[in-house]
Amino acid sequence: MTTLASKSCVPCRGDVPALKGEALHSFSHQLPNWNVVDEHHITRVFKFPDFKQALAFVNRVGELAEEQGHHPDIFLAWGKVEATLWTHAVNGLTESDFIMAAKIDQVMPVSRS
Repeated sequence: MTTLASKSCVPCRGDVPALKGEALHSFSHQLPNWNVVDEHHITRVFKFPDFKQALAFVNRVGELAEEQGHHPDIFLAWGKVEATLWTHAVNGLTESDFIMAAKIDQVMPVSRS
């Protein structure tokens, strides 16, 4: 089975339905650190010992987002970063949101939550 992180995000033109029910559960089960909110978006909080490391993480995620053409909402604060993903074209979640989340997880240093 191909892991989500090894896939690439695919641009969405709104011609696919948003994930719901069992299909959504299947993807969310692969990313237990991410929270599905109202079957509409996924979010995760990353913690850091200081602002500098949180900012460095945001910059790495930004570079990844540009490479993938899929851009999360990112909230940066001292010692934490919150990332939120959904596909605007379908006003909900698609496989690309989970692919991007898995790729973001790979950017995160292993010793952090």
